[in-house]
Amino acid sequence: MKNYQSSDHKNHWKDSDVEAHWDRVAGIYVAENNKVKAAHDQRFRESMLHLRLSATHNILNITSRDAEAEDYIKKQYPTVNIIHAEISGGLMAEASRLRPGIVQQKLHTYSNLPFENQFFDRILSLETLEHAANPLAFLNELHRISKPEAILVLSCPPATSEVPYQIYTSLFGGHGEGPHRFLASEEVKVMFRKSGWKLLTHKGTVLFPVGPPAFQQLGERIINAFQGSLLAELGIRQFFVCEKY
Repeated sequence: MKNYQSSDHKNHWKDSDVEAHWDRVAGIYVAENNKVKAAHDQRFRESMLHLRLSATHNILNITSRDAEAEDYIKKQYPTVNIIHAEISGGLMAEASRLRPGIVQQKLHTYSNLPFENQFFDRILSLETLEHAANPLAFLNELHRISKPEAILVLSCPPATSEVPYQIYTSLFGGHGEGPHRFLASEEVKVMFRKSGWKLLTHKGTVLFPVGPPAFQQLGERIINAFQGSLLAELGIRQFFVCEKY
């Protein structure tokens, strides 16, 4: 097993490379996701089970892409404060077009976030950690801007998803992922410990991302029965729920 404890976890690209990719595909992002909408939107449904929201919370959605999380959160908590933080100006424009009036914040790097210390009660970070040039610095920044006992709900694909992703992309296309490194769950957990996040829950989800609804639902029943096993690591979306300490 790799010794992640001694790693600096840095990647070989720059955050500006990630920004450039999402700017290039901003115009097709929503249409491509709608082709696999059930699997795509699962991230929001699952997140709502873990955020433990109240109407007084300050919430950060980072990175927000087209800000679809707004729909799910505001449906239950219409008055809650949400800031959608995104590195791609192109995706921010799409979000504003689709959801006028949302609050957005442009990011220039994942390693230095433009927010004050201890501001957010809840942080939602879906499929972002794998894109950060310095993922540990990103987690440290999330820790800095979170209030004591804040909850972080984070999802990312595991390392086991890289080959299936490449096969899917070659067959069906899509918006692509740009610069990324799908992370082994053990490395993610090591980074949580290094950055001051206490892991409360780790859950593998989306065993079968395509196919008829009944087939996808069967996959969820199977993976739910084997949480904590190697089978759960095959789910393409790994959820981590953490508390700041």
